[in-house]
Amino acid sequence: MNRLKAWIRSFFGFSRSETNALLILLPLMVLLIFSEPAYRYWFTNQEVSFFKDSLRLDSLVAKWQWEKADSISESVDRPLFRFNPNTTSRDSLLQLGFSPSLARRIVNYRTKGGIFKIKSDLLKMYGVDTILYRKLYSFIDLPLVVEKKTREFPKDSFPKRPAFTITKLDLNVADTTQLITVYGIGSKFSKRIVEYRERLGGFVSMDQLNEVYRLDTTAVGRIKKKFFVSLGFVPRQIQLNTVTEKELAAHPYISYKLAAAVVAYRFQHGNFTSIEDLVNLKLLTEKDFQRIKPYITINP
Repeated sequence: MNRLKAWIRSFFGFSRSETNALLILLPLMVLLIFSEPAYRYWFTNQEVSFFKDSLRLDSLVAKWQWEKADSISESVDRPLFRFNPNTTSRDSLLQLGFSPSLARRIVNYRTKGGIFKIKSDLLKMYGVDTILYRKLYSFIDLPLVVEKKTREFPKDSFPKRPAFTITKLDLNVADTTQLITVYGIGSKFSKRIVEYRERLGGFVSMDQLNEVYRLDTTAVGRIKKKFFVSLGFVPRQIQLNTVTEKELAAHPYISYKLAAAVVAYRFQHGNFTSIEDLVNLKLLTEKDFQRIKPYITINP
């Protein structure tokens, strides 16, 4: 023991009192750690007896007073017959197996104006259980569901509605109030459509609506159902031989570069003799020229 104490003091640097305290605590810690598993092992291997609990439960069951179901009278085999709970007498109900209290309850219910419309209404009576209901189900003289009565009217009793036709409006004369009536077109889009129409000089095709900023194809389709563009409509045209560069560049289809080229061509070569002369500028594709063509002219 003295050698163990000397080793602890030299290894841990403990004093004499600290070494003695450690030697006392170590056995206590080992005992504390292994006591709980040993305790659990001991009690789990013991046989459990339920003898006392069984005696107590038997005594409680013996004190209970078993009551008969309210809906079924004393069980005897009785001949069953078809019956209507709205008209069957109390004595007949007793013969079918209803208890006296339940038969009286059904008669009182009818006396107060109650009516059984379908078979399952019998289950709404207090005291009728599912066993009795299933036993008498096929003998209850009531329908399964309430039949709905439909009134039949002669074919000519209602006047025919006149055919409803949608009158389309001209897109080039429509205002924002009329455009708002289209589902999905609010005040912003209606204003944006009118402003773009004024910048163009008028729509020559309904497909030009796709050029309106953020107007999707669904909204364009709805507008096409309510509006149209006249086939002979002539938009506001630009006079190529007198227009300024700034006025020309204000059109959505003409860029500033093209407007400057038009004015420079006119300065170098004189007035345009035909709108097809624009092709000579080499800045226009055939597709762009066809877009601009309805909006330009050389006639005064």
